[in-house]
Amino acid sequence: MNTTEAVKAIELRDLRYFLAVVEAGSITSAAEKLHVAQPYLTRKIAALEKRLGDSAEPTLRERVELFDRKKRPHQLNQTGRAFLEAARVIVEKLDLAVENTHRIRLGEIAGKLGYLTVGFTSAMANGILPDILGAFKQNYPNISLILSEETSSNQIQRLRDRATDLMFVYQYLDLTESLAATADLDVLLLVRESLVVVLPARHPLADRSVISLADLRDESFIMPDRQVVPGLFKEIEGLCVQSKFVPNIALEAVFMVTILGLVAGEIGISILPASVQNLQRKGVVYKKLQERAVTNQLAAVWRRDNSSPILANFIKIIEGIIGKEI
Repeated sequence: MNTTEAVKAIELRDLRYFLAVVEAGSITSAAEKLHVAQPYLTRKIAALEKRLGDSAEPTLRERVELFDRKKRPHQLNQTGRAFLEAARVIVEKLDLAVENTHRIRLGEIAGKLGYLTVGFTSAMANGILPDILGAFKQNYPNISLILSEETSSNQIQRLRDRATDLMFVYQYLDLTESLAATADLDVLLLVRESLVVVLPARHPLADRSVISLADLRDESFIMPDRQVVPGLFKEIEGLCVQSKFVPNIALEAVFMVTILGLVAGEIGISILPASVQNLQRKGVVYKKLQERAVTNQLAAVWRRDNSSPILANFIKIIEGIIGKEI
């Protein structure tokens, strides 16, 4: 099988199965969520790895390993982490294309006057974002909002590709520097957000009101996925290094709810943006961090050449919400 044939043999369903296993942390858990038999899912993942191996040069062809199967729960190896990003982009682009098609069509049927595409990461849904969306819908009920949950790594590129009109992003240092060097984007800074410690309810430190990073030196960390939110990952890691230790990372997870579930299961502790406290999870407690730890600002970013009056009205709504927050 040549490279083209091998790539064509990889189906969208294979990628969705792979992403489900990554999210669930094990084939068993993923099979339960997908309502398929575990042996079937195991075979599908193995077949995907084989097809990826078949796509290599003939002299290098062998089955590709995406997971470190010696660890529990399953963790991606270096090859798997690289493939994860590509798989997410492929699935997200197709899902977005289908969703946009349906929403635009529904807007036409319902007599909508226009639409605006807005991208965001999952963490933002717990903070100021619902207030902005609610205010816009109240003031402009005849405009369709097309919302797309994005990974941090491809947000800005999707703006430049005109796949979205506006992105909500966290202004971490690396992203701030990259935006400052561009002339094609406008940036509106919103709110600053502190970091909090997330502990299992039965943790020995759970009765404290404030916790120092030094107290977490020997803990296992459940970290936000470095491929999805690299800025947040680097910030947390950097704070630990400033406190003279490197965090012992037990697992990286994509979604906030997944991190909270793992903390509740006493797999480890975590450090997350304070808006996560809006998610009430049994078995988890939130504590202030003694060190001054503030994430960089949440920002709205859009293309400077986008002259849409709908976008202009959306930005006015954002500015009004910011004013109330201040």
